[in-house]
Amino acid sequence: MYSEWASLSAQITANSCGAQCFSVLNKFPASAGREVVVSVVKQLGTNLGITQNAEPSHLVKDEEVKWCMDVICFGLSLPLQEHETIKDCVNVYCEWLTALHPQPRISVPKPICEDANLYARQIINHFHNLFVPRQGESADTIKRQAVLCHRVLRTLQQTAQISQLMDRQTWDTLLLFLLAINEILLAPPTVKDDVGDQLCERVLSVLFEVWLLACVRSFPSPSMWKTLQESCAMWRHRVALVDQWNRVNLALTARLLEFSYGPAFPQLKNADEDGQLIPIGMSNDCVAQTWYRFLRMIGNPTALCSPHIISKSSHFVQWALTHEKGAETHQHPCLQQLPQIFLNAMKGISSQVDAFLGLSKTSLIGLTGGGARNAITGSSSGSTTASSGTAASGTTATGGVASSASAIGGSAGGAGIPAGAGIPTGVGAGAGSGSAPAAAPTTPTSTSGPPSASSSINSLPLTSMGAGVELAVARPKCNSILHVFHEWLFEAAHIGGDTWRQNRKKQACEASKRPSSMIMEHRKGSISLSQPNSLNDPQSLPPTLTIDKYESGRAEAIGTLCKIFCAKKTGEEILPVYLARFYMALQQCLKITESRECDETLASILLHSSDLFRLDLDGINVLLPGFIAALEIVLPDKDLKLKTQSMVFNRTELRRSAINILLSIMVLPLHYQTLPIRDLTSETSEKMFTFIQLKSRLMNILMNALQVETDAQNTHMLLGGLLLCVQDAVTFEETELGGGGNASLSHNSSGVQHHETNLLSSDNAHALFVRATYLVCHRLISSWKTDLNVSLAALELLSGLARLHIRETDALECKRAVKWICDYICYQCSRPPPAHSKDLHSTIVAAFQCTAAWLMQHPYLLQDKDCLQTVLEVVELGISGTKSQSKGTDIPKFKDEKELKPASMRVRDAAENLLTIILEQVGYFPSECGPESISSLLDELALMKHCNSMVPAAAASSEQAIAKFKYFVTENSTILALLEEPLGNDQDPQPTVTLLIRGPFGRHAWTMQLRHLPRSKSGIKYHAVNPGRPIPMNDVTQRPDCEQKHFPDGVDKVQPCVADYSIPTIEQMREQYGTASIRELESMLENQSIHEKLAWAEADTSADSLSHAQECVPPAVCHEFHAARLFLSHFGFLGFETRNPHNPAEALGNPPQRPLIVLDTKSTAFAADLDRLDKLSARTHDTVYVFYVKSGQTSAHQIIGNMGEEQSASHDPHFATMLQTLGWPVQVAEHSGWTGFAHNSWSLKGTPEEPLKSTASELNYNGSQRVLYWADVSSEIAFVVPTTWNLRHNSDTSDGGSISSTDQIGSSNVWSRGEAESSSGLAKSKSRNLSLELDTNRRDAKEPVPPTRRKGNVTKPTLLAQAPAKIFLVWLESYEDYLNFPLEDLLAYTRTGEELHTLQLPRASDCHVIFVHSLLSGLLRVKLQGPPGRMSFATPLVDGMVLSRRVVGNLVRQTALNISRRRRLDNDNYQPPHVRRRLKVQDIVQKYKMDLSEAELLAHLFQRAI
Repeated sequence: MYSEWASLSAQITANSCGAQCFSVLNKFPASAGREVVVSVVKQLGTNLGITQNAEPSHLVKDEEVKWCMDVICFGLSLPLQEHETIKDCVNVYCEWLTALHPQPRISVPKPICEDANLYARQIINHFHNLFVPRQGESADTIKRQAVLCHRVLRTLQQTAQISQLMDRQTWDTLLLFLLAINEILLAPPTVKDDVGDQLCERVLSVLFEVWLLACVRSFPSPSMWKTLQESCAMWRHRVALVDQWNRVNLALTARLLEFSYGPAFPQLKNADEDGQLIPIGMSNDCVAQTWYRFLRMIGNPTALCSPHIISKSSHFVQWALTHEKGAETHQHPCLQQLPQIFLNAMKGISSQVDAFLGLSKTSLIGLTGGGARNAITGSSSGSTTASSGTAASGTTATGGVASSASAIGGSAGGAGIPAGAGIPTGVGAGAGSGSAPAAAPTTPTSTSGPPSASSSINSLPLTSMGAGVELAVARPKCNSILHVFHEWLFEAAHIGGDTWRQNRKKQACEASKRPSSMIMEHRKGSISLSQPNSLNDPQSLPPTLTIDKYESGRAEAIGTLCKIFCAKKTGEEILPVYLARFYMALQQCLKITESRECDETLASILLHSSDLFRLDLDGINVLLPGFIAALEIVLPDKDLKLKTQSMVFNRTELRRSAINILLSIMVLPLHYQTLPIRDLTSETSEKMFTFIQLKSRLMNILMNALQVETDAQNTHMLLGGLLLCVQDAVTFEETELGGGGNASLSHNSSGVQHHETNLLSSDNAHALFVRATYLVCHRLISSWKTDLNVSLAALELLSGLARLHIRETDALECKRAVKWICDYICYQCSRPPPAHSKDLHSTIVAAFQCTAAWLMQHPYLLQDKDCLQTVLEVVELGISGTKSQSKGTDIPKFKDEKELKPASMRVRDAAENLLTIILEQVGYFPSECGPESISSLLDELALMKHCNSMVPAAAASSEQAIAKFKYFVTENSTILALLEEPLGNDQDPQPTVTLLIRGPFGRHAWTMQLRHLPRSKSGIKYHAVNPGRPIPMNDVTQRPDCEQKHFPDGVDKVQPCVADYSIPTIEQMREQYGTASIRELESMLENQSIHEKLAWAEADTSADSLSHAQECVPPAVCHEFHAARLFLSHFGFLGFETRNPHNPAEALGNPPQRPLIVLDTKSTAFAADLDRLDKLSARTHDTVYVFYVKSGQTSAHQIIGNMGEEQSASHDPHFATMLQTLGWPVQVAEHSGWTGFAHNSWSLKGTPEEPLKSTASELNYNGSQRVLYWADVSSEIAFVVPTTWNLRHNSDTSDGGSISSTDQIGSSNVWSRGEAESSSGLAKSKSRNLSLELDTNRRDAKEPVPPTRRKGNVTKPTLLAQAPAKIFLVWLESYEDYLNFPLEDLLAYTRTGEELHTLQLPRASDCHVIFVHSLLSGLLRVKLQGPPGRMSFATPLVDGMVLSRRVVGNLVRQTALNISRRRRLDNDNYQPPHVRRRLKVQDIVQKYKMDLSEAELLAHLFQRAI
């Protein structure tokens, strides 16, 4: 860099020698000189004011001062035994140096004050004598010498800081002096505890700090810089050199970042004292120039790996020559430190790179034992870079660094620096840095704990730059950073690799051809860093310096390179030459050793390259085989052996990073299929792989990793990856192969086709399905059951597997899976009471939901007797808390005899839900109504329209329709609406009743007829015509006389029973009622008999008497029936026996109520309440909002504008495809399920909606006319793509204008159990309340009743305790835009109308966002963002996963559903839909029930409906 400039090394040598032979006392014997010094210095020392008051100096002439200085100069070179004298000499000179201070001490001689700079230069040169190491001194005297040296260094540093008088010459003298003493102390090989070893760090820090000061006051000339660089090369065997170099570099980098990138850029946090290294007043240009010069000061750090180069100096040669055994220069023991020094240098460079990338981790600097110095971790924060020579293409120089240093004049000396002295540097910011850079999303953390005082770095782990580390938004381009550091990093990454060895051999050959005379140049040779010594012979190296000992530094270098390349932004170009060198370096470093151990290099690569395969790096896939081999070592190994020297790795972090890499390459084999992967090194094709050959290896890594993983988060990620694999394989076989078997593509790594029968080695979809099911079920039961998150992820995965349609599904496998899930529920329920927590119950509820998913998808399982038995036993366990038969041989315990003690109410609700699904839905879903409704689409109005008696025009209002029905409630949870008129399509005069059943699980319509014959025979008319009168038989029969007996003969012998006495005798009646009443009764009887006789007589004489008998005619066929009464009677609803007090239903707190409650339907609000009940869906409902973000968009207005019709043409075409795979497009006007808006969901088809203007865009799913919809038996989900309409529409309806929003859920709070229980003593809440109290008494307060909220708001409309999860799906054109996604502003476009009922409006911090970014390869990269809750992240999508387009819709939908499910599980106050419906029914009962006695009830049945 300074090749044209002369070095000042000779001057340093001259000054050293000059100081030593300068004094005239050298001409006399040593004893004479010593006496002179002692007497003179003692006298001078007394004037200084140390022991007594200071006096003005008696020295008034130049000659006098010079004579004294001559003496002191000699005094400083005295042997250390004369410690006191030397100390006085030092004191005198230190006092005299205050002449340069603004206020000189009183004892400074006048001539010195008058020409301070001249004398100061001499004093500084004389001090050289003090620092010369004395041979053969004891440790104690060396310590004393060190104390004096410290004093001098402190004085010089202080003087340099506060002096206003120093001129350029004095500055140069001071810098050369500091270089000289460093030279004399540090250039010789290190000897422990000599004065050089003790002062090493101090002299270096003073040199660097004063040098930085000089850069502000009097910028050193290029010759000075060149001398500094040459000198540093001589001291590289000292650990402190690199430590101090790192310290200065990072301090300068911190300043460089401040002015290059502004305050918004993440700050580089250094230790406080390091922050003060940079003098106040250093201009930005000066910082940039100094930063670059200091960076290049120790030359190429890779020279540290060559002891031959480091030991080239004359001092080492001298040591080798004087060594008694004749050693080589590179065998000096002090060189053992080189691997550590190399590592420290690499860590320093790594910290700078981190700073430029804006990694907001605190950097801990200085790797020395200097007490106040900190140790370096592998990262720091801040970011920009200066590019030497050429800046990166497209990089703007914002720092405004002058291309020559001539602009920076010396401020004190005033002498300008020759033009062209500087290095042209451009501080390159990223392409977009013209504007103020956006703040990085994470704030830098401060250093925690005391700084490490040890000289090793073993205790500090290298922090992983996994998916979680945010880089600065305004970071420079990768090219810019590489322009500065590439040479060193690439060279360091190759150390010890094959190419490095080949280069060494080549250089050795060339060296052997040159003349072999070895010329030792004192200085020149030492700076030619990278040319190896012609005599270097690896064999002669001591075992501690072999090349593998440098592996820690190499690992740091390759890790840093990985970090740089992982910082690539979307669309950023990296020069091909850098990519090529990087791939070559990685290829070398990923070489697996024979022992198959994970060494530091491998660990460092895996830790820092988690993003490598998801950044569109050109040609990155050539590294795929290497990475897979590395993953095969790290992931499947339970006790991973790390072969480390100086670095410590956190195994969990390492595995996490490896899993991240695995998740980003899982889909590549099926994406590229038979495309070959070329080998970087060998030309031949024998080692060539195709992508599809790697598939089985990837699957094995995944399965084996899952088998041994112990960390919860890692397991969660692997489970997500597993479902991705199986889903991808299944979809691939369905679409690409037309559903055929995967035989043609099922290769293993050697390319041999597998036999389809061997499932475990095959990797087709069916085999993967079987392996995944088996593995996950097994691990769930054995080791995951105690961890909430892992259990949930495993159950989510099993639910996902259940939904896969695999042609050759094995019924036995599915049956085994269901059996295992049931066993899991049994195990969890049987845990001891202390283990019963909210988390445990959440896992049980999730397992019930998972079982339901398997049974719905595989209904044939219920045909299997064992399976049915297992499932129903578990349902019973959930509902009642015990099984009827705990063992197969036990006598079953009947329902009535069991005490109801469910594990918790949530578990009971989940089990009830499963039972209903088994009885009502398995094999029948979707019904005729389609998946959008599990309820009947008929209501009273619809039925009346079909009724014979109804005039069509009259069927206008629901009140009129409701009036035709009779309403009863049974079991306090089911409303029966009975219509006694036959519907218009039935001509048969039978007793017909039409029934609308509204229960917890929906609304169902049935029509029933009472028939005496089956329909097959009812075609024959059995109402016969009149058959005519039979012919009378006139023969009179003989009647035998016989005595009439009222009772059998033996009646008196029969023992009377209670029933016989139920009819009292006349005597008893007399006693009971008295004689008067009986008489009255007798007279009435007498009167009655008289009347009857008269009536008979009258009848005999009339024309209608039997004597005038008419022909018999059969009665007319009856067309009017009391069908409701018949139905209720036949179905057992009219049994009025008293209830059994031991009945478990009453034990739960239900009052002994009648089986039937009559509702009063005359109230006007009844229709509205029924409507509200119908609007409570029996399934959960969720909404996902889909946004499209074009590159660089940050405002909500722009993002919403993308969905306008004119914009949709410019979308990524894959976006539309993804939308189609999320759900089914439905017309809102005809849709009877959830629409994404509370006011028009669950309305019956054909209800008139307000007409909307038609919009033709195919992507218009904003909810005005169309939405995307998907549903299964237990959940509905709507995908809304908001446009500006959503904002307008939301503001219109949010005032309560929406139909159902006024009191959507009624006055009982259905989301918060606690409030219902505390605020109303009604029967409906009692049942739940008491059962919970039973729980708490029985099981050590296992699930306490939630604390109740204010009691005042019972009458107000309900407030949901927690808003449903807001889930956003965002398609990013540019990945970095996720940092600036305007979540808060977009919330206004995502209202459903339910927000009115929540205690708090949705906040941006509660939203879950799934970002999807399309890579150039056609694959999609996922980024998840969400609240930091315990269980907020659901599978199968995992942050950083790379998907194929085949599966994106399916996995996004599953993830959204699972996020919502988890949120509900975590919400204490959440109630399942069927519980909310049941409570609503109970609410209706309380409002409208008629308290009828049994007689009144029967009378009510005989009244006709209107």
